[in-house]
Amino acid sequence: MWLSNSSVGRKVVMSVTGIALILFLTFHMAMNLVALVSANGYNMVCEFLGANWYALVATVGLAALFIIHIIYAFWLTMQNRKARGNERYAVVDKPKTVEWASQNMLVLGIVVIVGLGLHLVNFWAKMQLPELMHNMGAHADMLTLAYAANGVYHIQNTFSNPVFVVLYLIWLGALWFHLTHGFWSSMQSLGWNNKVWINRWKCISNIYSTIVVVCFALVVVVFFIKSLMCSGAC
Repeated sequence: MWLSNSSVGRKVVMSVTGIALILFLTFHMAMNLVALVSANGYNMVCEFLGANWYALVATVGLAALFIIHIIYAFWLTMQNRKARGNERYAVVDKPKTVEWASQNMLVLGIVVIVGLGLHLVNFWAKMQLPELMHNMGAHADMLTLAYAANGVYHIQNTFSNPVFVVLYLIWLGALWFHLTHGFWSSMQSLGWNNKVWINRWKCISNIYSTIVVVCFALVVVVFFIKSLMCSGAC
């Protein structure tokens, strides 16, 4: 099949799955900002996106996109290393025109994966998973379900811990570098570029990535500051 047998096809798959994940990040970022404005509003969004059938379909779809993206990323990396052969061991100066993020996409991707695992443990496993297990017939007391539905509580509890704050900010830093290169690179792989537009896509990538990451980081920092103020007042 062309999408798996050719280098161009694999890059297309990487690009399409990457853009789909970027769209999800945009939605998730907007959802998180609600928590800064209204706790009740954020909890209403969490309740709407609970363990309903459409949420489960979306979760499975996102998991599939992410897994495909990871597999093709490693596949392309191994293919590029094989094509370079012994040249990759040669000591040469790095081209000035090659971005740092481009040279370290695999490492950045691994950091993003580890951060995602931390995020799933801190939020998905405590919010959607209990509801899902309850809907499948597993016993869950009302207190557990109440905590699962209280999304703001989990944000407050997680980001009152300075260790998690630092880990999340490191994760977001890696995500920023990954996005700044991945966004415009996807457009290039899909052929949506020329000598004029390639620089425009790079500019758009930097602006978009900065907005998304800063908004995510804002939630982390604001809730951490609130926890400090609360502990000081108490």
